[in-house]
Amino acid sequence: MFWWRERLVEPPGSRLEWGFTDRDGGLSTGPCQGLNLGRHVGDDPETVTANRALLAQELGLTPDRLVFMHQVHGADVSVVDGPGTGEAPRADALVTRHPGLALVVLVADCTPVLLADRRRGVVGAVHAGRPGMMARVATAAVEAMRDLGARDLEAVVGPSVCPRCYEVPAELRDAAARVTPVAASVSREGTPAIDVAGAVVEQLREAGVRLRWVPGCTRESDALYSYRRDHRTGRFCGVVHLLDATPGDTR
Repeated sequence: MFWWRERLVEPPGSRLEWGFTDRDGGLSTGPCQGLNLGRHVGDDPETVTANRALLAQELGLTPDRLVFMHQVHGADVSVVDGPGTGEAPRADALVTRHPGLALVVLVADCTPVLLADRRRGVVGAVHAGRPGMMARVATAAVEAMRDLGARDLEAVVGPSVCPRCYEVPAELRDAAARVTPVAASVSREGTPAIDVAGAVVEQLREAGVRLRWVPGCTRESDALYSYRRDHRTGRFCGVVHLLDATPGDTR
């Protein structure tokens, strides 16, 4: 079920769990075979609901505690104050101070980013595709978390399509490089490409965020969903939640 997972239970501050799923252990069949968590990809809705329930169970939560977003490749950030019982917010980043709410970002080539300030009990999840990277959605999420009191931020950047597999027209690469120069790259064929994850990492570093980068290319690994490889496919996720919190603790 998990490509990478970590549970942090030692002091200081809040206890935290975060991770990135893969295709293993789900109920979907056909092009979305495995643990597809996306409702918008043509999979059977009841199967997706069951897959989401499996993820919630693995995290020790009820399904309503999984908070998804309607991702639109922008830079809007939604502050989450309660369970995801209504319509998903139109946003590409979620942030919260509330323990027991698991923030979820769905991807199948885009870069998933998970953020946390454990000491002050603030977490975030970010969907950074090429348009989101160029709109600096990760930076917007960092700013929203700081508005909630976060100060010492750390991030985990998950698997995504690598620049070797992300060929683009030269003018698009140049536009991305004008936002963040390290975005400019070349594909395995030597043609223009964009390093979306590399640019997101650079933006986080510029924002003063400590980070780790979990290896893995979605197009190169059959264990991960990839839209660029398969076109019709499912979605895996990044998920982060506070196990408990000590909001305002500045020790």
